[in-house]
Amino acid sequence: MPSRPGTAPAAGLASPRGRIRAWAELLRVSALFSVPGDALAGAAAVGLRPGRGTAYAVGASLCLYEAGMALNDWADREEDAVDRPHRPLPSGRIAPAEALGAAGLLTAAGLALASRAGRPALTVATALAGTVWAYDLRLKHTPAAPAAMAAARALDLVLGATATGTAPNRTAVTVPGRRAPGPTTSAPVARGGAAARTGLRVAAPAAALAAHTYAVTAVSRHEARGGSTLAPLGALAATSALGAVTALGALRAPGGRAALVPLLPAALYLGTTAVPLFHAALHPSPPLTRRAVGGGIRAMIPLQAALAARAGAAGTGIGLLGLAPLARSLARKVSAT
Repeated sequence: MPSRPGTAPAAGLASPRGRIRAWAELLRVSALFSVPGDALAGAAAVGLRPGRGTAYAVGASLCLYEAGMALNDWADREEDAVDRPHRPLPSGRIAPAEALGAAGLLTAAGLALASRAGRPALTVATALAGTVWAYDLRLKHTPAAPAAMAAARALDLVLGATATGTAPNRTAVTVPGRRAPGPTTSAPVARGGAAARTGLRVAAPAAALAAHTYAVTAVSRHEARGGSTLAPLGALAATSALGAVTALGALRAPGGRAALVPLLPAALYLGTTAVPLFHAALHPSPPLTRRAVGGGIRAMIPLQAALAARAGAAGTGIGLLGLAPLARSLARKVSAT
């Protein structure tokens, strides 16, 4: 029986195409392009080429990210019924139980993939999953929300570094100004002094992703109703400083022309974040605030590319930049926020 005019169809009555569209909206599929770069930047940070462990980390990250999207809408279904009635759950296109079930299954899949990369990777993935669930269920509407999201992104990069470093048959890359981590072996790289060195190598890129995520999350807390000028101004200052530091680091790094490769993604990063944040600060309406948040999510890609290139993985950085136009194109069809 068709639904009445002006009402959304029940989840069980939606067409197959409509169901696909609803799930794409629920999972924010356009934001998925911002995820693989975490693991790839983590692998570059420890001076290793992406391998099987990196692939497992990327798969785990994608699953846990999507689990967070589904759980987010399940937790906010009553609030969205007022502020965003068009979202899949309040509109009735997806049942709340389906969203919660998807979150659980995706979390389990993410942990299973991480376990394939070894116990250290599973440990990091478990911490990441716990952070995601804590954010959506408890922390999202508290002052700790931006810090929780920042921690999740940092852990995602650490997951990539850990999974790459502990997977069998890893291959070192030559990083300008840095000693290679050693010959190819199946022994875990994170032991004793090596663990300390790995921690130091991932600290700076993880902190960069965390700082960006904190700024964007602070803005996202106002995307439903707008009204905040301070949040986008603060995010604009933070992301501008981060982009400048990344560019200056590239200029000072050894390696000749290869050291200049990070300048392009650093410039793209600034261009992607600065303009929408400036507009949101001038006119803090919900549409402009959401646009700034969407730009901040997409800006993850050039930031990850810059971090990978600065670590010596210029090819990885250039490859990651290819995801940016795909993310922008899909965002026109399915919002990332």
